[in-house]
Amino acid sequence: MHRPATSYWDYIQVESLLNLQGGIDRDESSLANDEVLFITVHQVFELWFKLIYRELRSARDLFGAPFVREQELSGVVHSLERIATLFRVSTQHWEVMETLSTREYLGFRDKLMGASGFQSAQLRQIEILFGLAESERVALGLEGSYLEALKAHGGAPSPAHARVTAALADLPTFKTAIEAWLQRTPIDGIGPGDPGAQASLQRFADGYLAAHGRAVDQSAARALEIALGDGDRERLRKRYAAEKESVRLFLNPTAAEGGERLQRVRCAMIFIETYRELALLAWPRQLLESLVAVEQLFVVFRQRHARMVERIIGRRTGTGGSAGVDYLDSTALKYRVFRDLWAIRTIQVPRELAPQLAHPEFYGFRSGA
Repeated sequence: MHRPATSYWDYIQVESLLNLQGGIDRDESSLANDEVLFITVHQVFELWFKLIYRELRSARDLFGAPFVREQELSGVVHSLERIATLFRVSTQHWEVMETLSTREYLGFRDKLMGASGFQSAQLRQIEILFGLAESERVALGLEGSYLEALKAHGGAPSPAHARVTAALADLPTFKTAIEAWLQRTPIDGIGPGDPGAQASLQRFADGYLAAHGRAVDQSAARALEIALGDGDRERLRKRYAAEKESVRLFLNPTAAEGGERLQRVRCAMIFIETYRELALLAWPRQLLESLVAVEQLFVVFRQRHARMVERIIGRRTGTGGSAGVDYLDSTALKYRVFRDLWAIRTIQVPRELAPQLAHPEFYGFRSGA
């Protein structure tokens, strides 16, 4: 049976879409252009969030498998690149909001009392699925948790609360799935289940730590040569020594921090970044790079949001009762998920200083024969 011909306006549901900007009274004719703009921009944000969440779930689900083929990583990278583009475009949309002047916005702001951007269930879903720990959430400055703020007034159930509660139960998070994959990654040809795996892992960590130490010593020697005085030289010695010690601790996490599991995850990140020219590490390396890009753009999105709010209303208390700009600035500063991926920027060494691998052939393409 053939589907009948359709039209653009039916497929996109244009008429329904254009009737959603009426605000609380569902009557757009009574609203100023500024209020319709405010509503429309936030509706567009929610549509972008919907796409981001779908892509993130698809990427997470692929890593739920016990084995991920190298060629399948291209699909995850594609999803992450799309997410990055969506965050980049969303960030630009704050410019549209900035066409509102303070006086124009204050003309309808009181209608929003009790409402706040932190009630965006989809943004909370993205944070949760990405892997933001509940313990790292910034307090809203109100009684009750952020989950309570998602309930209807009076504590009644709400669609937002239901969405976020479901997201909390939708495990694993993307971070957990990525780390499980990294934990399985063979390092110099030896995986976690192979004989001598722990000894091999420690040899790699020690070898890389020595290489990093040589790189730091080279930088320190040059810095000391051009230092202006004894005081600066002493400060530089302490800084470079502290850098080496921090890397030693990073590559040898305690049992309380995560022990061998975390050590293997961190070493896998370093291994992929350091030996990226090996054929089978090309897509894993691109995946890690795409993760950093997404998180960076997420941070920039939050920072841009804070600056937009400050530009329009200064540092007023938020309509939802939060600290306003101070709350937004805190989330931009503190909400990081893939901290170790950022940390290994400190640890990487020049290519010529990287330790020689014993089994580089393990990462070459293999025939199906």
